[in-house]
Amino acid sequence: MEMENASFPNNFVLLGFSEFPWLERPLFAVVLLSYILTLVGNSSIILLSLVDPRLQTPMYFFLDNLSLLDLGITCTTVPQLLANLWGPDKTIAAWGCITQLYVYTWTGCTECALLAIMAIDRYVAICRPLHYTLIMRPWVCVQMVAASWCSGLASSLLQATLTLQLPFCGHHTLDHFFCEVPVLIKLACGDTSTNELAMVLGNLPFGVVAPLMVLISYIFIARAILKLPSAEGRHKALSTCSSHLLVVTMYFGPGMYMYLQPPAKSKQAKFMSFFYCVFTPVLNPLIYTLRNKDVQAAWKRILQSQGKVKSWKVRRTLPVS
Repeated sequence: MEMENASFPNNFVLLGFSEFPWLERPLFAVVLLSYILTLVGNSSIILLSLVDPRLQTPMYFFLDNLSLLDLGITCTTVPQLLANLWGPDKTIAAWGCITQLYVYTWTGCTECALLAIMAIDRYVAICRPLHYTLIMRPWVCVQMVAASWCSGLASSLLQATLTLQLPFCGHHTLDHFFCEVPVLIKLACGDTSTNELAMVLGNLPFGVVAPLMVLISYIFIARAILKLPSAEGRHKALSTCSSHLLVVTMYFGPGMYMYLQPPAKSKQAKFMSFFYCVFTPVLNPLIYTLRNKDVQAAWKRILQSQGKVKSWKVRRTLPVS
């Protein structure tokens, strides 16, 4: 793209939270802490499942991809937010804006599809336990995850490319902390009806179909759990779904409100996006770690093995009397 001759500007001004200047430095500390925890938490889940064979199952394969998506969302948006909160320069270059536009849309849509796939996985595990290994074969899981990534990429290419074709005349100031499709559509000075229609239609599979698949899956799961004869069996089945159900509620609730409406009415877009970019990626690994006994047991095994290795090294370095 030739930036000098195109209608797309060379840079944008991101207002972020500059209307609250007294809040910027405290917010910087909160965002920085959340950013570090996000990097550590999600990376730990990925590494943990790689080194522990007991976590190399379909559920943790999906969880690894969820962590990878959270890392993608965070690393695309938060560094720019930290720079804007710390210094007076609120601008972002065109290439950075385009990168945020594509990657955020891609990862956000993919995460919706992946959460629906994880609900299907829980349905098979609880409602078809004897056929679980046959249905959720490794190659099937890879295909399902690849489909979610490809569908998110297709939606990103459609929505972001159409947005970049809009004429941006006059001021180039975004009342946001990163470049997002609805915010850029509001900034355009031409007819945006096609873009708004494409955004709504493009988000239907991720904002309506995916939550509907989750809802249907959990209706069948609830019916199966209620039929279990023992209270212990019901509690065990619920514990396998509680983390995913909490993440789904936290993700789809605000998202459906924000994206399934015209951009002109999305006055809360900045604050909803802040929740998605800063808090959701750090909460997901906490939810799955604190509420998952398999992950806790894996951490204990790794820490115990590290302790044994250190004690063995210490014994080897001690002089023989």
